[in-house]
Amino acid sequence: MKQVELDKLDRRILDALQQDGRISNQQLAEQVGLSPAACWRRVRALEENGVITGYTARLDPDAMGHGLCVLVNLSLQRHTIDSTAEIEREVSSYPEVLQCFAVTGNADFVLRVVVPDMASYDRFLNEKIFTLQGIAQVNSNFALREIKNTQMLPVTQPLD
Repeated sequence: MKQVELDKLDRRILDALQQDGRISNQQLAEQVGLSPAACWRRVRALEENGVITGYTARLDPDAMGHGLCVLVNLSLQRHTIDSTAEIEREVSSYPEVLQCFAVTGNADFVLRVVVPDMASYDRFLNEKIFTLQGIAQVNSNFALREIKNTQMLPVTQPLD
């Protein structure tokens, strides 16, 4: 996707929406200094241009019974387009996997997995990860505590 040119008002809108995705258009317009109609048009353009990709509620993993967070490094036996695509498809279908990255370095993929407890993680490994064809090695790193977890992107330009 091509980078979209954003002016200061667009950036203010994006910053405000990242802080509170449920803010009313009226409140957003007041906050960024636009009329409600102009603000609505800008938000709509940001959505249509793919800058805003959706709106969601953030849930507390502990409150939802998914308090164990594991960063899983997967290494492949072979690197073929078909085998890699199959692993990507399978891993993407697992609800326990919140994020999956293809990476360079010691692993080929890094997954962020949330499960209720260690027994659930053991089942996840045995029933899902270990059944994948072409996995050479699995390395699990258990999160002791969360220091920072955000989806908010920086919206200011350098020297803004």
